[in-house]
Amino acid sequence: GGHGVRIDSHVYAGYVIPPYYDSMIAKLITVAQTRQEAIQTMYRALSEFVIEGIKTTIPFHLQLMQDERFRSGNFNTKFIEGFTLL
Repeated sequence: GGHGVRIDSHVYAGYVIPPYYDSMIAKLITVAQTRQEAIQTMYRALSEFVIEGIKTTIPFHLQLMQDERFRSGNFNTKFIEGFTLL
């Protein structure tokens, strides 16, 4: 968490996710003076974000925050098709 980080969620410690859940159980939002600062804040927040018991897209987003095409803003709607998760 910290300055420039917001989490919107309805879940809490010990929450049991129903078998037919909405795949978005939390939304992590960052804000900063520049895009680069927001990306750095997002990377830090994602690194600290812990969700247990289910698979998440955190590894994907951590890698995305480090991708030069994404960081530079040089991408389009086909970007994800060519993105390889390491």
